[in-house]
Amino acid sequence: MSTPTLTDEQQMIVDAVTELAETEFADTAFTWEGDFPWENLQLLADRGFLGINFPTAYGGGGLSEFEAMLLVESIGRVCPDTAMAVMSTHFVAPRAIYMFGSEAAKSRYLPPVIEGDEQIAIAISEPQAGSDVAAMTTTAEAEGDGYVLDGEKTWVTDVPYCTAAVTWVQFEDGLGTVVVDFDDPGVEIAEHHTNMAGKTQTQYYLNDVRIDEDDVLVRGRSAFKEQLNALNWERVGGAVLANSTALCAFERTLEYAQDRTQFDQPIGEFQGIQWKLADMATQIEASRALTYRTAQRALANDRVPDRLDTSLAKLFAAEMVDDIVDEALQIHGANGFQQGHPIEYLYRRARARRIAGGTAEIQRNTIAETITDDRFDGLAQ
Repeated sequence: MSTPTLTDEQQMIVDAVTELAETEFADTAFTWEGDFPWENLQLLADRGFLGINFPTAYGGGGLSEFEAMLLVESIGRVCPDTAMAVMSTHFVAPRAIYMFGSEAAKSRYLPPVIEGDEQIAIAISEPQAGSDVAAMTTTAEAEGDGYVLDGEKTWVTDVPYCTAAVTWVQFEDGLGTVVVDFDDPGVEIAEHHTNMAGKTQTQYYLNDVRIDEDDVLVRGRSAFKEQLNALNWERVGGAVLANSTALCAFERTLEYAQDRTQFDQPIGEFQGIQWKLADMATQIEASRALTYRTAQRALANDRVPDRLDTSLAKLFAAEMVDDIVDEALQIHGANGFQQGHPIEYLYRRARARRIAGGTAEIQRNTIAETITDDRFDGLAQ
């Protein structure tokens, strides 16, 4: 499977990261059930790859989100858990802090993340508010030179490994986001859950939690719209993660089909298996092309990814990876169905892509709304 035409520098990144992943991450891949790959992140930081799309002023590489995509994909072909941690670092909460945070917030939170020492979660969902973010009841009320937070958040991923969370709240003038440290007085961790992918998701309460003005990222209708637009990078990151998971499953399945013998020949020589592999390769390459194009168009125009482009890429990738791991498991048969097998491991992780960062149904709503606004022709640009 190939990548699009790359510059010499981008190809060097892919080559170096691929070699690093195959040398250092392969032996522990598929063993991180319930744990966090700190040592892998720190090794990436030591080699100058972590934070590749953040400014050098905070310890980053000063490159773009496209290079960060290449980083996630190259790692994910070898170790999906490390790829997920790297995706979160480059596309989710830390990026929101960089885009919207005060200088004090950026200086405080970004360097430890880029050094591989800390992680920052993102807290959106509440018991009665998931995709319907307007239904959130967590509040931020002005008090003195700061704000007091009260409310509840749930399904927050990797809280035990994070020091803070970018938290969505209701201000008096509408939705906004703030940064909350988990050791702040009034933050009460209520319960941890383990999802089918082995990831820890947490429910916690905010009881009279006081934050400074410097901890506010955005507030107000127009500012929050910018925050929503910035989520498109998270969704592109999710598409890249799906693509890398599909590549990981496909490459293992292709090797298995060439090695596994039945009826005196490799199963990969049976036309039924060949067609499965051909369809898998086609789906993966189509998804990668759609995802790359989304990022490249955004960067070429110095903006966040387009709403329509993003939803198309995320939806296609999320459903594609489900198909790929399902066929991969079918080709592996009983071997792949066993707990702890890499394909079983990928099967469980792939399912999250149709939920996290905006469900497949929400993406379809977005696509349907957008194509009726006379913008569908923009796809050909």
